[in-house]
Amino acid sequence: MKVYLFTIAVLIALTLPAQAATYNPAETLYKSTVLDAVITDTKRQRDIPLRIYLPDTSGPAPLLLFSHGLGGSKDNNSYLGNHWAARGYIAAFMQHAGSDAKVWQDATLFDRRKKLLSAADGENLMLRIGDVSAVIDQLEKWNKLTAHDLGQRIDLEHIGMSGHSFGAVTTQAVSGQVLGGKSFADRRIDAAVLFSPSPPRHGKDTAAAAFGDVSIPWLLMTGTKDDSPLGIGISPEDRLKVFPALPAGNKYQIVFFGAEHSAFGDSNRLLKNNRNPNHHKVIMAVSTAFWDAHLRQDQAALRWLKDGGATSLLESKDSWQQK
Repeated sequence: MKVYLFTIAVLIALTLPAQAATYNPAETLYKSTVLDAVITDTKRQRDIPLRIYLPDTSGPAPLLLFSHGLGGSKDNNSYLGNHWAARGYIAAFMQHAGSDAKVWQDATLFDRRKKLLSAADGENLMLRIGDVSAVIDQLEKWNKLTAHDLGQRIDLEHIGMSGHSFGAVTTQAVSGQVLGGKSFADRRIDAAVLFSPSPPRHGKDTAAAAFGDVSIPWLLMTGTKDDSPLGIGISPEDRLKVFPALPAGNKYQIVFFGAEHSAFGDSNRLLKNNRNPNHHKVIMAVSTAFWDAHLRQDQAALRWLKDGGATSLLESKDSWQQK
C-alpha cells in the first residue's frame, strides 16, 4: 500500500509543470550579446542611439524598452539589460538627444546643474515620447528583414516599457498617464516598470486625474531617500503619490528602505551612502517576474509575484504593495 501511494505521488509530481515548483526569476537562462545601432527618425530629423541586449534564443522574444534618466545614455543600467536578455527578452536601451549625457559632458562643473535643469523641460519630454514610438516603428521594420540582425527575432505583440527618473516620466507618459488632459500612450505597450516615478508637478493635474485611467500592469520601485539629485523639489514622499492614484488590477510597488535616487542605476558616483547589494538583486528578480507574468502570461511568475516571492527577497524595512 505504501509503495502504491508513493508511486501515485511520484506520477502526480511528474505531471505538474516543473516551473511551478522551481520558478526563479534571478536565474540566468541564456547567454546574451550586445548590438549597438542608431535609428534615424526622418520625420523629425532626429537620431536615436540604441544599445540592444539579445538573448541566444531561436524564436521571437518579447521586447523591452528602457529610457534613461536626465543626463544619461544608452549605456546606463546595463545590469538590467544583461539580466533581461539572460531571461529571454530583447532589451533596447534608448538615448534621448537633448536630455542625455551630452548636455553636461562638455560643461564646466559650475554650469552642469544649470544645463541639466534646463534640459528637464516639457519640450524634451515630448521628444522622448516621440522617440519611443519611433523606435518601435523602426524595430517593426527591421523585424521584417530576414537579413537584419533583428530579422524575425522580436515578438512585437508583447512589449514592455521601463525607465528611471526622467525615463520613468517618459514611461508614464507612453503607458497611460494623462498629461494636461491629453493621453500620449502608445497602445503597443503592454506593461511598464517605473524606477523613481513622479506625480504631476505642473498645472492643475492631480495624481488621480493623471493616473486614474492607467489600464495596463505597472510595477513601481522607489526608496525612502529617493529625492531629486538636482534639488528640483521632488521628495521621496512625492514619489509615493503615484501608486495610490492607480486603479486596481496588476499594480505593484516596492519601496526600498534607505534607497537613494541613484540606487537604481549602475554608477556609485551620486550615491551619498554605500549601495545596498540586495537592491539590485531584488530589482532584477522582481522586474523579471513582472515581465514574465504580464508579457508571457506565465502563471508561475504571477503566483510568485502575488503569493510571497517578491517579499521573500526584501529586507525587513522594505515594503511591498499590490492591488
